Amino acid sequence: MFSKILSGTIYGMDCHLVHVEADLSKGLPCFVMVGNLGSEVKEAGERVRIALKNSGIILPPMHIAVNISPGNIRKEGTGFDLPIAIAVLSAMGKLPMDAANGFLLLGELSLDGHLKPVRGMLPISNRAVKAGISRCIVARDNAREAAAITQMEAIGADSLQQVVEYLCLGENGRREFLPACPNCAPGAETKKETVDFEEVRGQESVKRGALIAAAGFHHMLIAGPPGAGKTMIARRLPTILPPLSEEESLEVSSIYSISGQLPADKPLMTRRPFLSPHHTVSPQALAGGGKVPKPGVISLAHRGVLFLDELPEFKRQTLDLLRQPLEDRTIQISRSSGTFCYPADIMLCAAMNPCPCGYYPDRNKCRCTPFEIHTYLSHISGPILDRMDICVMAPRIELSQLQNGRKGESSASMRDKVIKARKMQKTRYRGTAIRFNSELGAGEIEKYCSLGSEERKMMEQLFRSMKLSARAYHRLLKVARTIADLDASEQIRKEHLAQAACYRTLEIFDR
Repeated sequence: MFSKILSGTIYGMDCHLVHVEADLSKGLPCFVMVGNLGSEVKEAGERVRIALKNSGIILPPMHIAVNISPGNIRKEGTGFDLPIAIAVLSAMGKLPMDAANGFLLLGELSLDGHLKPVRGMLPISNRAVKAGISRCIVARDNAREAAAITQMEAIGADSLQQVVEYLCLGENGRREFLPACPNCAPGAETKKETVDFEEVRGQESVKRGALIAAAGFHHMLIAGPPGAGKTMIARRLPTILPPLSEEESLEVSSIYSISGQLPADKPLMTRRPFLSPHHTVSPQALAGGGKVPKPGVISLAHRGVLFLDELPEFKRQTLDLLRQPLEDRTIQISRSSGTFCYPADIMLCAAMNPCPCGYYPDRNKCRCTPFEIHTYLSHISGPILDRMDICVMAPRIELSQLQNGRKGESSASMRDKVIKARKMQKTRYRGTAIRFNSELGAGEIEKYCSLGSEERKMMEQLFRSMKLSARAYHRLLKVARTIADLDASEQIRKEHLAQAACYRTLEIFDR
């Protein structure tokens, strides 16, 4: 007899629905599996056979053939155990042939027949809903993740035996035997922030730079001596960013689901990611690696903040990996098995000391030689520095600033300003693929960053005096556009250009 069960798989970031076909026929007893299978899928045959035995079902001495189609898609992972078992049972006649019609099945089987969760349940569930499938049977630990897609009715089971009993029941009996997991649409984040910008004393120019960066989703570089508050400010950037939209939440949660890092108690992420890898991170960990690459740190920071502390301590090879993702907002990884494209729409924030000891240009403390300073700063290549929209110095904090007792502007107040600026951008770019000022291409600059005659003269002077590249010229205009939005101005004025120019370069790189 022949049977077919619907399942799903992930290859890179792509989700595919596949059919698990099983056929039993007379011949030499064996369990054959075909369909462009990875090693984990090939091992499923033995797991399924023993799980069926320990669930009280003995396979007959027949030729059992299992095909996972289509054959042009590589199948990886352990999620095919459950659909293979159900397909074999249907072909044996232990289940009605139409019992699993309209269901998506996914789950790993332990040898005693218990169901284990698998990676990538959220995007597979979303793909199934788009294909018209509204019910799925998964491991209980995967049920909330699958049900995060509002149109999906997710049935969470503990064992293969439970799934078999569920499929043998009628529709009414099924609801009582294994009720569907309730859907959990993303809601507003109620947890109070543990950090706030009001805790930052002084550093008003850096806080202003952080506000501009958040409003336009610009990349930011902070330089200054140790203890000036660079890391403190960077860690508070997510508190002034707007919460993730429903579409963004699903996008970010899917990346974490594929990488196996989605929290079990929170199937949909509502806060923007903030990742701060150590400077010893490898290029593969940053970009993504493996035979079939998993998302790296850059992709895990998608729609959020990637913070690189002690920027010159990173290997130059590692930093140069950021060139393409910062421009294209995606990262491509090529392997012998194919080319994989991962999202990388990040806001990069970096912090650094001006020299190895950290106190340059204060010669009362700094003992670094010019050669040592030059070598230290040369770890940051020109192209990476050119991609930083906002560069700001964080000076040493004075004692009077720490003891005055006055709190700075709160994150809530700064976030309100960011949201207002974002609303202006949303209205301006309605009907286009652009969301933030930082996404403006060279072709859109003239349209959305138009200048008056006085402003054009000022830009000509800035271009010559600052020796700007074409990229730096466009980035300065985009930052000026964001500053104008914060001032609720549709026209970019001279003061906006002047402020943007102040955030363009750092003095330490000009010495």
